[in-house]
Formats: sequence, structure tokens, C-alpha cells
Amino acid sequence: MTESTERTGPLVELRDVKVHFPIKSGVLFDRTVGHVYAVDGVSLSINKGETYGLVGESGCGKSTLGRGLLRLVEPTDGEVVFDGTDVRALKGEAMRKMRRRIQMIFQDPLSSLDPRQSVESLLVEGLKAHGLAKDKAATAKRLREALAAVGLPASALSKYPHEFSGGQRQRIGIARALVLDPDLIVADEPVSALDVSIQAQVINLLEELQNEHGLTYLIIAHDLAVVRHIADTVGVMYLGGLVEEASSDDLYREPMHPYTKALMSAVPVPDPQVEDRRERILLAGDLPSPTNPPAGCRFHTRCPWAQPTRCAEERPALRQVLDGHRVACHYAEDIAAGRIRPHEVEPELVRPDDGAAPGDTGELIPTP
Repeated sequence: MTESTERTGPLVELRDVKVHFPIKSGVLFDRTVGHVYAVDGVSLSINKGETYGLVGESGCGKSTLGRGLLRLVEPTDGEVVFDGTDVRALKGEAMRKMRRRIQMIFQDPLSSLDPRQSVESLLVEGLKAHGLAKDKAATAKRLREALAAVGLPASALSKYPHEFSGGQRQRIGIARALVLDPDLIVADEPVSALDVSIQAQVINLLEELQNEHGLTYLIIAHDLAVVRHIADTVGVMYLGGLVEEASSDDLYREPMHPYTKALMSAVPVPDPQVEDRRERILLAGDLPSPTNPPAGCRFHTRCPWAQPTRCAEERPALRQVLDGHRVACHYAEDIAAGRIRPHEVEPELVRPDDGAAPGDTGELIPTP
């Protein structure tokens, strides 16, 4: 988490962003029989020089939101504003130039690097695409500096991805993003495929690079410990929507949404006495299908604090409950004050939509 980085207001603003994937059926004529509501009305902002952590369980739409920001998948609706520019309105060359300022670090470093290209070829590819590799001597120096910044020697330029360890490959992925001198880096699960000791090295590297280059990060992860260490602001997603947002310290000290409370209760505490005494919130049932999300509050089918009628009929807006703390829950204040007590939840059988065949929604449906 950075404290000394200068901040001058929002660099990124997402306003009611939606990403819906159509479900097609038919042999001769495709017809749309439904949609996967991967992201369904997310609004957030990321200040310049800030690290925004986006967390949630598998299938909640956090990776799709990151890809929608870069338009690797096209948002269905909403606004994506980067440095005052509506990214969705950009076309052709204007969008290509904007992508130089927004780079991505992918989850699996091996699959995101072409095994037939050397490290030099991988790094220089982006420079050539943006017309930044005209001077050979300057380009070679830029590549060496990018590798040095991520802790790799210049001799790595002539090697291929299979010759490196997982942590080194992720460093190459970071160097590939860094070489274009971006303003924003979207890191999609940047350490989840790495060993614990290597995770710490990569996280520390990201923080050092942020301090040196004034980078802004959107870190997408499911590891709450990683996000707590690196993020200034944390957003929690559930089934395509943002359910809570607060500073990292506030969120971990006092989670207010029932889903966030359940997530935090699952984080182990390295003190056996505290671990034995603390309350654990076990959620009933499975994550509902994004092809047929529940009406009202998306979480009410699994929520121990759900109340009759309103939770099932009215979707709560993400509203400010405390200073800088936004929560999408009708009864957040009552739950925090103990006026509403948790109750047992009957698990509901999650049935896929009639039009959705297994596998239609890809990674959005968690494996039982």
C-alpha cells in the first residue's frame, strides 16, 4: 500500500458498467435464448497513483470487469472514463493509442507469453505496435531498463519463456506492461499461480514500481491477504455487482455487508486462541447462476440477515453508510448495531437457465 504517492483525483471512472454475454442456440439460425450477466451495473473510481483491489469468489465477474475496462471484451452498457476520455467512444487508431496507457498483467504467465518468441521479441512487440522502436540503440536500452526494473539480467533478452521459473515469467509479463510506460496497469490475479515465497517478491516489486513510476493499479484477486497488503481501496464483488467499497483498513477492521463479513470470517488468524473463539459465518448453498440471478438483492438467497419482502424484491443501491465506506445493503446500519440478528438459511438448489447448456458461461460458473 502506498502512502507517499501524489494523487490528483480520479484517473479511472466506471459508471453503471454492464457486460452481458448472449447465449446462442440453434444449428442453422442462431437465436439468443438468454444472457450471462457477468457484470451488471458496477460504478467505481480509481484515483491517480492509487491501488484499487477488487475481490470476490470465482464467477463474480471481477476479471470480466477488468477486461471490459480495456475493451478486451466490449461493455454492453455504461461509461468507462479514463483520464477524462470516454473509452467506449474511441475507435480504431484512437483506441489503439489509448491502450499504450492502459496495460494488463495476466493471471497465468506461461499462457500469456508466446513460447515461440524470445523475451526481446515479446518486449519489443508493443513498442513496434506504437511506433516507439525506431531507434535501435534507444530501444535496446529501454528493454534492458525494463528488465532491470523487474530484477532480471539483460542476458534474459535472448531466452525463451520455457527457460524461466513461474516467478521469472511473471516478471517478464510485468516488464512487458512496464516497457510502454503506462499510467494504469490492470493486474488480473498476478500472483495466484505462484508459490507463496514468490508471491511476496512480486507484490513487493509491484509496490516498488508504483513508487518509482507513479503507476495506478487495479488489482483483481481472490486472496484477501494479498489485497490487504497492497491495496489502498478495496471493492467487493458478488454475482456481477459491487456490494461494498472502503479503504483497506476500514474494510478489514469493520466489514458491513453480510457477504464481506462471511469472506473475512474465512480468513485464518495466526493465533490459535483467537481462531478458536472467533465467529465463523458459513454460507448456505452455491453461488447462483449469472444466467438467472435472483431478483432483489443478489445475495439474499444465502444471506443470514435477509429480511422478508424487501431483500427479495428491491435491489439495494451502493450507498455511503460511513465516510468513504459504501455498502449495497438495505439493513447495513441495523446489522452493524445488532438490531437484526442472523438466522439459519435454507440452501436453495441452483438450477441453470433452460437456455444455458453446461459450459456456456465458461469460468463464470464455479465447479461444484
